[in-house]
Amino acid sequence: MPYVLLAFAIAFEVTATLAMRASEGMSKLGPSVLVVAGYLISFVFMAKALTSLNVGPVYAIWSALGTIGAFAGGVVLFGEQIKPATIAGAVIIVLGVIVMNLGGGVSRG
Repeated sequence: MPYVLLAFAIAFEVTATLAMRASEGMSKLGPSVLVVAGYLISFVFMAKALTSLNVGPVYAIWSALGTIGAFAGGVVLFGEQIKPATIAGAVIIVLGVIVMNLGGGVSRG
């Protein structure tokens, strides 16, 4: 169950980040409301997940998948460019999360 909560936290964080891009500097009401609500809901789910998971590795997963989700969403929704360096960065992020989880684990006991 904590991983489901984490998945929801990531999904709402990515949604909020993409809405921030669409808000045009928080000047559009609809996307701006989605930014605030999305981040608030994301943090609630993250807080619930952290009641049974270790903060370091979980935050690494949350931020890494959020980064990759925002990157992918930017490409799909806003036509942002894909560059070799961006792909390399995404791979490095994923590898870093794997290393953190191997070293720190994610289950609290």
